[in-house]
Amino acid sequence: MPASHTPVEPAAPRSLASAGLPPRVRKALEAALTMVTDDIEPHLGAMLNEFEEELFRLADQARNPGMESGYMQTLRTFRLNRSDLIPRFILELEAAVAALRTPPAPSPAPGAGGGGGGSVAQPRFGTLSLVDEAVMDEGTVLREIASRQESRANLALHLLGQRFGVLAATPAFDSERMPLGPQALCRAMRGAAQALDIEHDSRLLLYRIFDRHVMAGYWRVLDRLDELLDREGILSGLTYVPVRIRPSAQSREQGEPAAAAADPAAPGSPAPSRSGSGGQGRAVYRAADPQRPHTGWMGEPIEELDEDERVASEQLQHLLNSRRELLGKLRPGRKARSGTVIGTDDVFAALGHLQAQPLSVAGAPQTLADVKQSLLAQARQRRGVHAELSPRDNDTFELLGMLFGNLDEEIRAEAPAAALLKRLQVPLLRVALNDSGFFVRSRHPARQLLNTVAESAARWLDEADFDPQFLVPLQHAVNHVVEKYDGDLEVFTASNEQLQTHLQAQVRKAELLEKRHTEAARGKEKLEVAKLRAAQVMADLIGDQRLPRFTRALLNQAWADVLTLTLLRQGEESEGWTRQLDVTRRIVDACSRDDAPRDPDLVGHIEAALAQVGYHGDEAGVIAQRLTSSRADEDEDDPASRTELAMKLKARTRLGEDADRKKPQLPPRTPEEQARYEQLKVLPFGTWIEFTTNQQGDVVRRRLSWFSPITDRALFVNQRGQRVGEQSLDSVARMLASGQAKIVTAGHARLVDRAWQAAMHALRSFAGLGDKDAEGEGVPA
Repeated sequence: MPASHTPVEPAAPRSLASAGLPPRVRKALEAALTMVTDDIEPHLGAMLNEFEEELFRLADQARNPGMESGYMQTLRTFRLNRSDLIPRFILELEAAVAALRTPPAPSPAPGAGGGGGGSVAQPRFGTLSLVDEAVMDEGTVLREIASRQESRANLALHLLGQRFGVLAATPAFDSERMPLGPQALCRAMRGAAQALDIEHDSRLLLYRIFDRHVMAGYWRVLDRLDELLDREGILSGLTYVPVRIRPSAQSREQGEPAAAAADPAAPGSPAPSRSGSGGQGRAVYRAADPQRPHTGWMGEPIEELDEDERVASEQLQHLLNSRRELLGKLRPGRKARSGTVIGTDDVFAALGHLQAQPLSVAGAPQTLADVKQSLLAQARQRRGVHAELSPRDNDTFELLGMLFGNLDEEIRAEAPAAALLKRLQVPLLRVALNDSGFFVRSRHPARQLLNTVAESAARWLDEADFDPQFLVPLQHAVNHVVEKYDGDLEVFTASNEQLQTHLQAQVRKAELLEKRHTEAARGKEKLEVAKLRAAQVMADLIGDQRLPRFTRALLNQAWADVLTLTLLRQGEESEGWTRQLDVTRRIVDACSRDDAPRDPDLVGHIEAALAQVGYHGDEAGVIAQRLTSSRADEDEDDPASRTELAMKLKARTRLGEDADRKKPQLPPRTPEEQARYEQLKVLPFGTWIEFTTNQQGDVVRRRLSWFSPITDRALFVNQRGQRVGEQSLDSVARMLASGQAKIVTAGHARLVDRAWQAAMHALRSFAGLGDKDAEGEGVPA
């Protein structure tokens, strides 16, 4: 063949000094790289220490001398090369940053190397296996690590993509190409791990420890990186506010279809748009869209869904003023007694004394109304005159009272964490008096702690969903706030960080357990696909051949299992599969003839193949004799022996057969159920769905971990990643259409946000504003 000459691409720079970037761009990138490396370098050191300890532990617990020797050899190699990893990692990161303006390598054309341009690729079975425990792809492991962190930092990555696009003088970067993004860190770790010169399995262990030590808190680093570039003047002041689409005249006339389009969880709503480039059929949602399906775990931070804090505060104050005016009109003859107004500082100090008082003490305030009455009574005793709160402080009491009232409806009173909510009432009241942003900022430290405690007692948690070991960290966090808070929000930040450490550990356990169940479900899907393919091949090979009825039954059951197992283990391109197809042709030829001689080699091959799918020696021998018999021999066989063998086959469980999976005959789906079914097929994996469990309206949340469009089966797990069952997509679609299930959206995912939205709805209704009017005015929900 003639040699092909391809143009040589210029080598990407490996350092910022050799990148030839403008001075301002280079300065900003150096500052960003320095901040990231300074932050993660201590975590890399801790990662190496734990990796060394883990290797020593594995060597100590090895079951045989060979494994122990292997681990000790890896440990010695690691100790020789561990000092090279961190410098190599930082160099890899710098290379990724320095290549900011280097164009990416061109991707191959969609039809390159493939056959016809318009043909659809057929599924291949070369990688199928019963147990997926072979060598795992390092790239897949690292991509999973990066994708988890990307889901936790969607907003920061979106803003950083815009800023890096400006630095590169190109359109905004996506998460895959972004320097210093989660994927860039994982690629750098993969490159740096080569310097250790350790085995593949040991590198996978290193990546898991890397995920725990470095990547678990990297979303915070991305937030600080975004703030750093903002201070450097790269798109200074850039923010992201979800666009609220005001209803137009046309949409009002359309009515219900317009509402369904705005809410993907509404009955009959069309399926969300699909990604044109991903090719996976997954739905695409905006990073901060409150209507997107919620996929995070309990207690995990979510993207900011609020509007500008100043605007939201003004709108909230407008609602409170409207409420106050309406109350004045309803009570025209009632005038408040003139009295001394208690200053906010005095209220804050008085609440400090109540905060230190245990709830178990007789006469201690149990609700915010009790707190208010006790506070006013103490003020009257000290001053000797009527005392009252300022309008602003009174509004704070009212708002927090409404919030806790709605929370009480969302939690289980008998839950262990329910009592902790009462202990947080006074500290949170002091926070709200000092900082009105508590009500309008979903990422306010005090609000985050309140949400974590409240979700631990949520009514949609089943008994098995809550880890009892998490109760102790919750108690420590609440006690720390009650004992230490006196105006410094860092107390709440410290409690949140302490809880996040435990939550991230729970999330990692849940994700690992969920992954195991998902892999098992994928294995079942592969088996089902292989069975369908084997049945199709069997039908094609038999064709119009005249076979005895009993022989055909043996082929479609016993021998079909052999073909299925061969397809799973070796694939459709293997020699084993080709050999089994040839054997199948010989079986069909032998059974369709009247005078075919019996081939002992064919009988032996069939017996060995049947033994691999669980048939015992005698039984496999009888079936092999039947599958190599001519039609004349079949007619002379004893009907009683055939009946006995048929009964044994009927009672036998076939390969991959599940008696519980027999689909009941259901009526056709209604248009609404069909719309829900199409919506389910494009939901992202990990979407939470609330199922109604009884006529009293109790609900339980389940995570849609995986589903198969081939088998129509959906896998559900609970908050701890434990498998809670499988259902068909059809049954879930019917439940969604009937209102027995509901897709949880990001705007309603957090318990505190739901309670606050209910409080805002009550305020708008009380002030004479409907939800549509409030949305038109931009009032936050």
